[in-house]
Amino acid sequence: MEINPDGFGPAGDVLSPEPTCYQCSTCCADEDRSCASAMRSRSKTRSLSASPALGSAREFRRTRSLHGPCPVTTFGPKACMLQNPKTIMHIQDPGSQRLTWNKPPKSVLVIKKIRDATLLQPFKELCIYLTEVNNMIVYVEKKVLEDPAIMNDDSFGAMKKRFCTFREDYDDISNQIDFIICLGGDGTLLYASSLFPGSVPPVMAFHLGSLGFLTPFNFENFQSQVAQVIEGNAALVLRSRLKVKVVKEHREKKMMIQNGIEENGVMPPPSLEKEVFKQASQYQVLNEVVVDRGPSSYLSNVDVFLDGHLITTVQGDGVIVSTPTGSTAYAAAAGASMIHPNVPAIMITPICPHSLSFRPIVVPAGVELKIMLSPDARNTAWVSFDGRKRQEVCHGDSISITTSCYPLPSICFQDPVSDWFESLAECLHWNVRKKQNNFAVDEEDEF
Repeated sequence: MEINPDGFGPAGDVLSPEPTCYQCSTCCADEDRSCASAMRSRSKTRSLSASPALGSAREFRRTRSLHGPCPVTTFGPKACMLQNPKTIMHIQDPGSQRLTWNKPPKSVLVIKKIRDATLLQPFKELCIYLTEVNNMIVYVEKKVLEDPAIMNDDSFGAMKKRFCTFREDYDDISNQIDFIICLGGDGTLLYASSLFPGSVPPVMAFHLGSLGFLTPFNFENFQSQVAQVIEGNAALVLRSRLKVKVVKEHREKKMMIQNGIEENGVMPPPSLEKEVFKQASQYQVLNEVVVDRGPSSYLSNVDVFLDGHLITTVQGDGVIVSTPTGSTAYAAAAGASMIHPNVPAIMITPICPHSLSFRPIVVPAGVELKIMLSPDARNTAWVSFDGRKRQEVCHGDSISITTSCYPLPSICFQDPVSDWFESLAECLHWNVRKKQNNFAVDEEDEF
C-alpha cells in the first residue's frame, strides 16, 4: 500500500486553496524558499492545517506546528543524514538515523578540556593519527596550544605548526569543519555547540572527564572508532537545541532644553528625558536556559508566556527551560523527568518554587516561550545559557525561546536508545537498589 505523504492512507487526498506559499515562521526565518518549485511537484491539495478565515472563503491561515521545526539534516560542509528509502513518513525513525558523507571529510576540529594535564597524551596521539595516518587538517583553539604543558613539549613542536588555530568569538569556522572530536567531559560537547550558531558538524565525544553522560566513546580503541566514523558507518542521535533571542531595553538620559525665556530673563533649567532603544542577541543552547534571582535575597518574580499567552508567574529561585538533552542535567536536579533526546519537547522546570503545586511540565517543541520580569517584581533576574554568557534581566527585557532548526548530531557508540540507558545506569545510577529477597519455599508447600 502506497501512502500519500500529503494525505492519509492510499486515498488520502486533501484539497488546497490558491497556490500560496506557506512557511513555518520558525524554520524559514533565516531561509528563503521558492514557492513556485514547491507547487509544481504537488497536486492541488488542501492541507488540514490551513483553515478558511471567518468571512472569507479564499483566505487561509496556517497554524503553528506543535512538533517543532523540521531539523536540518546537513551537518557542516560535507556531512548529511543517510536517508532511509523505506521511510513512509517525513519524520525519519530515530533508530535508522545513520551518518554518511557527500565527500570524504578532510578537516576535523579537536576540542580538548583546558588545564587538564592528563589529556595531553591522548591529545597528542589523536592529532598524530589524524594528520599523519589520515592526512587531515586539524583545527584547535589557540588557547589550547597556549597550555604550558603543550608549549614546553619539544617533541610536539613540529606537530603544532601543522595545526589551524582559531579564537572563540573572533574567527568563524562554521563552514570549514567536517566533523568534531571532543576530549573531556560533557562540557566539551556544550562548548562545541556554542561555536556553531547554524549547522553543526557531527560530533564524536570521548569520555575523558568527570561525568561523561554525553560522551559515549572510550579512548582505548580510538583509531578503529575514528576510522569507522570517517568511513561514514555510524549511528546518530539528533540532539535538539533551543534558539534563544534576548531583547534588552536600554534607557539613556537625554538633555532637552525648553524653548522660551522666563519673565526675569533667565533660561529655564534643562529637562531630562529618557530615550529607549532595544538591543537583541541570539544564542543556540544545547542543555538549558536558566533564569534565576542572582545575588538578590528576594524571590524571583518572572512571567512565562506560551505563544503569546501568559501561562504562569514563577515565584521562587528561578525557572529552567531545557531540551531533552538538558533534562538529565540541572533540570533533573530540580526534580524534572528525564526525557530521551529523540523526543521533540521543551521542559519547563521551576527552581525551588514557593508553591506546593508547581510541578515541572513538558510542552511541544514547536511552541514559543517568552520570559519577562513581572511588573511588580522587587528585583532583577539573571539568565545564563548552558552555564555561560550570564547577564542581568531588567524590566522591559524579554527572553524568547523555541526549538532550533539546527540540532547537534551526536555520533553514537551503539545506537540512540542503548547509549542513553547505558549513561543513565553508569553515570546517574538510575534505579540502583538492592534486590528484594524471594520467599523461601518449603518442600511441603510444593505439593
